Amino acid sequence: MDKDSEKKVQELQLIEQNLSNLLMQKQTFQARLLENENALKELNETKKQSYRIIGNILVAMDKERLKKDLESEKEIFDLRIKNIEKQEDKLKEHAQRLQAEVLKNLK
Repeated sequence: MDKDSEKKVQELQLIEQNLSNLLMQKQTFQARLLENENALKELNETKKQSYRIIGNILVAMDKERLKKDLESEKEIFDLRIKNIEKQEDKLKEHAQRLQAEVLKNLK
């Protein structure tokens, strides 16, 4: 295998690591998004006092303000997930190009 191919293989390994990291980040944000959506659902269904955990304490909070905060967080999680998905797509495309070049050089 020539040096150019070796370099491309190393780059492919690096891309694989980056994709793995992005996947972990995406899963984290998806879990937080799910928690957020569940909290919004419960908030919409309850007539009782609303609370928010801040640090280690539970604080009473206005229902509408809490709803607004949760919706804002939901938008942020959605944007971050979309951004990660775009990064994943770009890395996958780059990896496919590199893989094709390496296979071509091996023939």
